[in-house]
Amino acid sequence: MLPVIPAREPLLLIAAGGTGGHMFPAQALAEAMVRRGWRVRLSTDARGARYAGGFPHVVEVVEVDSATFARGGVLAKLAVPFRIMGGVMGAVAGFLRDRPAVVVGFGGYPSIPALAAATVLRLPRMIHEQNGLLGKVNAIFAPRVDAVACGTWPTALPEGVQGTHTGNPVRASVLERAAAGYIPPGDYPMSLLVIGGSQGARILSDVVPAAVAMLPEAVHSQLRVAHQARLEDVARVQRAYAEAGIDADVQPFFTDIPRRLTEAQLVISRAGASSVADISVIGRPSILIPYAVATGDHQTANARGLVDAEAAILMPESKLDAEVLCTQITAVLTNPPAAERMARNALAQGVPDATQRLVSLVEGLRKDKR
Repeated sequence: MLPVIPAREPLLLIAAGGTGGHMFPAQALAEAMVRRGWRVRLSTDARGARYAGGFPHVVEVVEVDSATFARGGVLAKLAVPFRIMGGVMGAVAGFLRDRPAVVVGFGGYPSIPALAAATVLRLPRMIHEQNGLLGKVNAIFAPRVDAVACGTWPTALPEGVQGTHTGNPVRASVLERAAAGYIPPGDYPMSLLVIGGSQGARILSDVVPAAVAMLPEAVHSQLRVAHQARLEDVARVQRAYAEAGIDADVQPFFTDIPRRLTEAQLVISRAGASSVADISVIGRPSILIPYAVATGDHQTANARGLVDAEAAILMPESKLDAEVLCTQITAVLTNPPAAERMARNALAQGVPDATQRLVSLVEGLRKDKR
């Protein structure tokens, strides 16, 4: 009698480009699928591999030869199609040896080989788009996948393509503070949190301290600021707040953003997809300043849900100056009922179960194709 060979666990192939915006939601899905007994393999490039340290140790990381038309000289750009084709052929060969049950792409050029190979082999496949506007790679594959998961809603999609609003997964430390009680502004110490991406934003360092210095005395005297600034800007931002008589904690990177969000009466932030998701899940009033040169102005699209819900104030960089920003900060911090309403509206836009929604899509695709 032949021995019974147990079936291997299903394989989820996650493909993601080398930025935190792509890798963090990919990590959240990987963690959830490992807990559900799946094997998970991550396909990324050398940049993405730097973020892979946070993935579960059982996740196999495969580096692919990534290529982009955005960098390099003429010869490098001419070689891009050949490098991509080589990556696709390698992915096809790998999939034939160990066939994924589902392939999920999170965007970026490194996701091309896996998604293309899944298309050739007709494997169940989907993409997740973090922003309100599809990235270049996701735009190519959106009509060619079985599901399009949208982190921001609404997301502009090609004609004939339907999306599923899953939201953007947030870190466990953010989920722990989901819907934390909001203390409205008042005649007591208040916190203003200023974040501009993982390393701060220069324009916020230029404008926010000057705007805070102009605040009415009733607000100015009660305010403390936590400001994320680029390393080269930290000293001058600290000096600007000190000269204005403001208690400020200025650092190039905050490791405790969830706590600071919870304590804040108001947040001033870029409109990156992950920042918008964090603000929504915890539920805080915000002034959002989209990065002006973001591809396709996708940060403005990211902000649209909170702005339309009257949970955030949108300030384009082109209109940003200290006096205008001071007016907007004052409007929130001197009107407690309006600030509370903004906090409630932000919370209503949050999707704390975004990871579970992604899991359901993945498992549904596997079931549909069996």
